[in-house]
Amino acid sequence: MHVYIHVPFCARRCSYCDFAIAVRRAVPSGAYVAALLREWTLWQGEPAWDESREIETIYFGGGTPSRLAPDAIARLLEGLASDRTVTAGAEITLEANPDDVTLAAAAAWRAAGVNRISLGVQSFDPSVLRWMHRAHTADQVVAAVEALRCVGVEDLSLDLIFGLPSELRRDWEDDLSRAFALEPDHLSLYGLTVEPNTPLGRWVGRGQVGAVNEETYAAEFLAAHRALTARGYEHYEVSNAARPGRRARHNSAYWRRAPFIGMGPSAHSGFGNERRWNLREWTAYERVLAAGRSPVQDRELLDSRAVRLEELYLGLRTLEGLPTDRVPSRFNQEWERAGWAVSGSGRLRLAPEGWLRLDALVASISV
Repeated sequence: MHVYIHVPFCARRCSYCDFAIAVRRAVPSGAYVAALLREWTLWQGEPAWDESREIETIYFGGGTPSRLAPDAIARLLEGLASDRTVTAGAEITLEANPDDVTLAAAAAWRAAGVNRISLGVQSFDPSVLRWMHRAHTADQVVAAVEALRCVGVEDLSLDLIFGLPSELRRDWEDDLSRAFALEPDHLSLYGLTVEPNTPLGRWVGRGQVGAVNEETYAAEFLAAHRALTARGYEHYEVSNAARPGRRARHNSAYWRRAPFIGMGPSAHSGFGNERRWNLREWTAYERVLAAGRSPVQDRELLDSRAVRLEELYLGLRTLEGLPTDRVPSRFNQEWERAGWAVSGSGRLRLAPEGWLRLDALVASISV
């Protein structure tokens, strides 16, 4: 079993962000822990979760989990371990903003059991960070990495965003070089998307900034792939690359369709063909749990066609791809001729050029 914990609190909303967040100057850590542990109690009677299953990974995502009081992380992990077995050597990840990382906070996270940090860098360019509404500086990234390594966090991932509007004059190769200089174990590279209910969506709608250029997006993705492989990283999933042995075990569970539970506002859970999700807003989530009710907003059962499409989409996202017979032969041949895929040893794998077309390729199979 794999556990995701959504921490919605942020100091501000990033310009591109459409996630379920709650902007708070003062984070209600105590109330949040109380609500999460109430939800956790409800999960103990869940028939879909066989009691023999141990927790293999725990992921604190957000939002900004690093804005919780450090002792809140410890209390949550203690609460989970008091009811279910957490596997020895379980991967426990915390997403953190560089400006939240102090030596004291890092030491507290490590003492609580966190052994992997995903650091939200996004860029090292000051003007780009301001445009994104990020609060940290490039110097704080370096200081955060040093603090985390000082307390023994060896498994470190950096997040970067590519495909920004040309008006920003962002130097993508410089950002990559500065990230590599920090020698992270893992890199997550996300292409910018314009969501309608965000500051960025409104800027684009008013013509204040141009939409992301598809050619720039593709060129930067392929440049990152070349840089990663040249430095010995495995580009093991569309948006993720790691040194050998440092793949994100939690995220990899999603791509294998392993069972997972999500707790916190807007968190999703999945068991086989069942999907369920929680109320999106923090205030509503807290209110129903305080009243002793479930925070689940809705659920659905995937039919066999939907399961097959999910398997295709998730499998083709990964470096290992899918068994060749899972994709009709005419698509195999067409994709290989176009340079979008390669096959061998009974498996079909998308090339980086194919990953850029992943949505369209899977859709073409389903027609």
